[in-house]
Amino acid sequence: MNIDTRIKFRHLVCFLEVARQGSLARAADKLAISQPALSKTLKELETLLAAILFVRSKSGAALTEAGVAFLRYAGPSVQALREGVNSLRSGEHEPITARLGVLSTVESLLVPEVVCRLHARHPALVVSVVTGPSAYLLSRLRVGELDLVVGRMTDSPQILGLAFEHLYSESMTLVVRSGHPLLTDPQAHKNLENYPLVLPLAGTTIRQFADSLFVQHGISPPRQRLETLSLTLSRRYVQCSQAIWVAPFDAVRQDLSRGELVELELGIREPGGSVGLCSNPALPMPLAAQWCVEVLREVGQDYREGRYP
Repeated sequence: MNIDTRIKFRHLVCFLEVARQGSLARAADKLAISQPALSKTLKELETLLAAILFVRSKSGAALTEAGVAFLRYAGPSVQALREGVNSLRSGEHEPITARLGVLSTVESLLVPEVVCRLHARHPALVVSVVTGPSAYLLSRLRVGELDLVVGRMTDSPQILGLAFEHLYSESMTLVVRSGHPLLTDPQAHKNLENYPLVLPLAGTTIRQFADSLFVQHGISPPRQRLETLSLTLSRRYVQCSQAIWVAPFDAVRQDLSRGELVELELGIREPGGSVGLCSNPALPMPLAAQWCVEVLREVGQDYREGRYP
């Protein structure tokens, strides 16, 4: 189906503002036009699309199923056009920004590779990365302060109402420094509780996986613990102590290959959680975020097919 050339930019702008405000009156005020003019524009768009986009009532204007479907495409198209126009200044491309929330599970390998590929293709792109627990990052995504959140987060209650897309599966494992006593201990499985433990913060998605790992194998967690999402702190502490780190496999993959950390061969490895990207379907996705999604899918496929890392 060809796009009807009678659909104008003003139709899309009015549609998006009403969807954002949930009210014709508030949208008209924001757009500095009269409410009858706004209502007429929406009616024109609905006629051109042969679909009802809003249900009007005394309490406001709510999107219909058709309106929700159209929002997924109208928002990004308008945002892309605006950013394209704004990026031109005296023949120079102004940088645009992608705002990513990144969980610790993906900051070692996935995200650096994604940023490398993005910068190779888009010379005027700024990638702004915020790290933290899933609940914090998803709350910022919900209010539009982030464009995407990347990592393991499917068990977080804050994900309800947001859109999650699976990229690949990643397990968690137990690692120690080279020369750790447990590496030569025939009773290592029983003696784990005698050593400090490094765990993700309580309440995070990966902590739930870590806790279930011990429950499934009947292991009593040690009383001495370091709880943190910092990979740098975890790595350094484990390297200079007798601690055991319950780590996302990607976070320690390179350490293991260099022999700086060693995986405990106890037959204990969590089967794998879903690493993916989360977006807010209620908000238009900026062009820079669309570029990120494209590359995340590409790198995710490389993970699944064993081409990366």
